[in-house]
Amino acid sequence: MSHYFTKKHDTIKSNPLEIAFRVHEEDFIMISDDGVFSKTSLDRGTAVLLDLYRPSKHIKTGLDLGCGYGVIGIVMHKLYNIQFDMVDVNDRALYLAEENNKRYRTENTVFYSDGFERIEQTYDLIISNPPIRIGKEALYQLFSKSKEYLTPKGEFVIVINKKHGALSAENHLKTVFQEVEIMGKRKGFYVFQCKN
Repeated sequence: MSHYFTKKHDTIKSNPLEIAFRVHEEDFIMISDDGVFSKTSLDRGTAVLLDLYRPSKHIKTGLDLGCGYGVIGIVMHKLYNIQFDMVDVNDRALYLAEENNKRYRTENTVFYSDGFERIEQTYDLIISNPPIRIGKEALYQLFSKSKEYLTPKGEFVIVINKKHGALSAENHLKTVFQEVEIMGKRKGFYVFQCKN
C-alpha cells in the first residue's frame, strides 16, 4: 500500500475503471485505476466524511489534502460551491483527479504537493481522509502544520477509523487546535472538526 503515497507509477499497469456512488442524493461516476487508494469503490471513511460534514456558509475555499482521484474536492465543489486546491504525491492519482475535474467541469486546481510543501495560501477548509499508513509521526506533523494554512475562521476536517488511532489522534489534535469536535461516528469512523 505504500505505493499510494509515492510519486512515480511507471511500473504499475494501468487498468482504468469507473466507480459510481451517491452523496446526498447526488450521483457521481469517477474514473479510477490501479495504483491509487480505494480503486474499486468509494472508500468507507470518505463516504462517512462526506455524509456527516456540512460546511458553514462562510467556507468558500478549500484544500483537499491527499486528494487521490478527486472524490472529496469534486463532491464538495458540486454540492457546496467551494473552490478547491487538490494535492497528492501520487502522479496517477493527480492525473485521475484532473480527468474527474474535467468530467464535472469544476474550477478546482490539481497539483503535486508532499503535504504542505507547495502550498502558498490559506484556506477556509482543509479536509482529508488522511494517509494513515505514512506513520503516526508524519501524520501528526500534517495535522499540526495544517493550522498554519487556515484562515482565521478556518476548519480542519478529517476522518479516522477507531482501529487506526482515532482516539489518540483526537488527543493530538487537542494540543494543536482550540476547538476539536467529533461531528459524528459511524462504522468505526470518527469525523473531527477542528478550529483555531
